[in-house]
Amino acid sequence: MVRDQNTSPQRLGGLLVGNYCHDVLIRDGVVVGETLGGGAAFISAVLDGISIPYSLVSKVGPDFAYTTCRSPIVIPTSRTTLFHAHFHSDIDGNGNDDRVLKRVTVCDPIGASDLDTESKFGFGMAVGVGGEIKPETLERMVDICDLVLVDIQALIREFDEDGTVKLVGLKESGFFHLLPRVGFLKASEEEAVYMDVEEVRKMCCVVVTHGKEGCNVYWKDGELEIKPFEANQVDPTGAGDSFLGGFVAGLVHGLPVPDAALVGNLFGSLTVAQIGLPMFDSRLLQRVKDEVQRRKMQFTTSHEIQDDELRFVKPAGHEQFHASLDAAKVIPTCISQECQWDLPSSPPRAVEKAILN
Repeated sequence: MVRDQNTSPQRLGGLLVGNYCHDVLIRDGVVVGETLGGGAAFISAVLDGISIPYSLVSKVGPDFAYTTCRSPIVIPTSRTTLFHAHFHSDIDGNGNDDRVLKRVTVCDPIGASDLDTESKFGFGMAVGVGGEIKPETLERMVDICDLVLVDIQALIREFDEDGTVKLVGLKESGFFHLLPRVGFLKASEEEAVYMDVEEVRKMCCVVVTHGKEGCNVYWKDGELEIKPFEANQVDPTGAGDSFLGGFVAGLVHGLPVPDAALVGNLFGSLTVAQIGLPMFDSRLLQRVKDEVQRRKMQFTTSHEIQDDELRFVKPAGHEQFHASLDAAKVIPTCISQECQWDLPSSPPRAVEKAILN
């Protein structure tokens, strides 16, 4: 399941693979916001905020409109992947159910040759959004990374002639044979129906997110329900990506899987309360890092020898850790980030009013 628990992802750093994209938010046919998008963007915001070292492989065209912490590969003959997210006021949806997503333009895929084969990474994250990750790319990732986490949308998304996103069964995706070499597969509850969770959990750990209901973790011999954090949902875009960023941050810091999932739930809740790419308060981030470090010390002191099975069991103090992370959210808001993103977009309050039904 986890290929090498003796190798520390924190020591080696990580590899984040997925294209940046341009997101255009459209309410009832009217453009109400434009922002940086893509799983790599949301996860970078979390990893940078909580000080996790990583390298990024992402492709854009010369039309790329944003300045980011880590420069993507610019393809002169291509255009940046562009998505139009259509929201409709007459649909009372929850999560992504009220959104029709269309890929308008697509950048070049990320090939296996684009990855640094001379280096080894503690963890890898395959987080494609526009079909840019191919089976051979994921295969190269599992060769050079000790632990690989995959967002299922990178595997099962296909696109109609007009660019509308559709999903296919995981077995038909071309990636199914690689699952025994993957550590964690993350899916939303809407995406989870495109795989047999009971079958896949025998090959790798499966994490299914349920929005405001938290998440469930499934592994070969058991499953756990992980509590959510309350949030005033404004925009669900990127919540799953931020969850995955928080989840891997917890693993990198040495937390058992249930505690790492709490960190994921926390960042998911922080993201849905903002429009587009989240900006995290620096004091909140420091408080979270302090609590994570304290929790790590508690766990390692209680369990000097950690095996795979132990890491999937809720350890003593799990509920107290949830309460400590929840308390961190009440820090007064003072928006700042270690990484300043240059994001030309509509005024946040105007966008918020337009997005909300």
